[in-house]
Amino acid sequence: LTMNSTEESQMDFSAPDMVEGFAHVVAVEGTMAWLEPEQTTSCGSCTSSSACGAKGGIGTTANRLEARRFALENHPGLVVGERVVVGIRENALIKASLTAYAIPLAAMLGAGAMAQWAAGSDSITMAAMVAGLALGLGIARLSAGHLSSRGDLAPRFIRRANMGVACKIT
Repeated sequence: LTMNSTEESQMDFSAPDMVEGFAHVVAVEGTMAWLEPEQTTSCGSCTSSSACGAKGGIGTTANRLEARRFALENHPGLVVGERVVVGIRENALIKASLTAYAIPLAAMLGAGAMAQWAAGSDSITMAAMVAGLALGLGIARLSAGHLSSRGDLAPRFIRRANMGVACKIT
């Protein structure tokens, strides 16, 4: 069984997949370009849109978009108004999700289980769970700072995008 070069490149699992999204360049300051992510068409149309901060939230749409602004080094010479595709490694997204959710949850449940085993009192168990959650949130914050300082969570410039171009689905 032989594969041609197209089949081989499609089966290359050494490079991590990227989660891609569109953004607009809203400002350029020195060597940094400031981008705002595009709001997707599905945003606000799901069944939980009434409880979501993306649709209603505090402030205007402009204020919410400004809060989501992020900076990229302007190596490709981006200009204000340009539409680009940015991406983040899929494994970095998984690491960030685990950091934000799994660490606090595991610490809370672990502290609660230990307190229930040791004391057998519901009030002590609840207090231990609150303390475990606080500890887990602190650990998650330190872990997120470490991921951020290494640049794992920073979006990367992938390419310029035309108005009719869609992101790559992997």
